[in-house]
Amino acid sequence: METTGQAALLATWEAGLAAGRTGRALLLHTVARPDAGAEELLAVPLGQRDAELFGLRAELFGERLAMRIGCPGCREEMEFTFDAGQVTGAAPPATGPLRVELDGWRVGFRPATPGDLAAAERAPAGLARAVLLERCVLTAEHDGRPVAARQLPEPVQQRMAEAASAADPCADVRLNLSCPGCGGHALAELDIASYLWEELDDWARATLLDVHLLATAYGWNETEILALTPLRRRHYLELCADA
Repeated sequence: METTGQAALLATWEAGLAAGRTGRALLLHTVARPDAGAEELLAVPLGQRDAELFGLRAELFGERLAMRIGCPGCREEMEFTFDAGQVTGAAPPATGPLRVELDGWRVGFRPATPGDLAAAERAPAGLARAVLLERCVLTAEHDGRPVAARQLPEPVQQRMAEAASAADPCADVRLNLSCPGCGGHALAELDIASYLWEELDDWARATLLDVHLLATAYGWNETEILALTPLRRRHYLELCADA
């Protein structure tokens, strides 16, 4: 937490309260890559963004992520940990256009970016996938004739998703788990942007409570309190509790 200023993190959290899912992910990515502009961040492959968010998470809260998921078989809650280093150490996404061929269909496309997701979120209900296709498909043809991206059949779209996942694995982190109770299997999808935002939200609210208690007890302002090391802040809070 020392590497990234606490006041800056609180400002990021405050801005994210009124933002949607994509907006919060962009704010977090800005913290991870402070020298990049919004246009640059919106244009990176999702896997690259998520790998950088895993790195930010390790910097702020450590590499071990604690997670919970309900077993689809017995409904028992499973707890497990995940090491962010497994993602930050993964191979970078493939560069250049991707291509798939299936039953006379030939498609050239690129991996989705945060900007693509933002455009899909703004699309009318039921058109999000069509928007993603239109933005990501570079060329498409059937039996040698050009076709529109929206004409691609479901099997071709599925093959595209598989190719994108192979080329940009960090964009779709899924964990195969075994329930210790019933032995059943569960698939957990790890959305690092949402996970990290929830952690930042918890941290920000706890930090503001610390500021409130210390400001009430000692008359210090927020800047002075945030300048305290975590150890000194905790000792002052313990003194307040004992008073």
